Amino acid sequence: MGSDAAIWAPGWRAGYPRQMSVLVAFSVTPLGVGEGVGEIVAEAVRVVRDCGLPNKTDAMFTVIEGDTWDEVMSVVQRAVEAVAARAPRVSTVIKADWRTGVSDAMTHKVESIERYLADG
Repeated sequence: MGSDAAIWAPGWRAGYPRQMSVLVAFSVTPLGVGEGVGEIVAEAVRVVRDCGLPNKTDAMFTVIEGDTWDEVMSVVQRAVEAVAARAPRVSTVIKADWRTGVSDAMTHKVESIERYLADG
């Protein structure tokens, strides 16, 4: 799906299509496998990097941006499944920003903060 894809957004009049951007930050933690989990977590990150959507991984979360909820959450599901294939239990934390009329939110949100910091 391209950035011009429209979906039905909850909370709006029936039949009123809106452009959506979905930004999801998530972490996946394998449980019951000991302390060294980096190799297993790397499987989740590999799924995200191979998905074709804009993404970024830091020490705490992986962020993915897409046009629809289903598009982004299907990647999260595959990442969790990759970890679950190697761990008896998986803990997942998810934070989502579902917004209209925005693209490249992953970059623009940080740029906005940097502008405020530069202005003093």
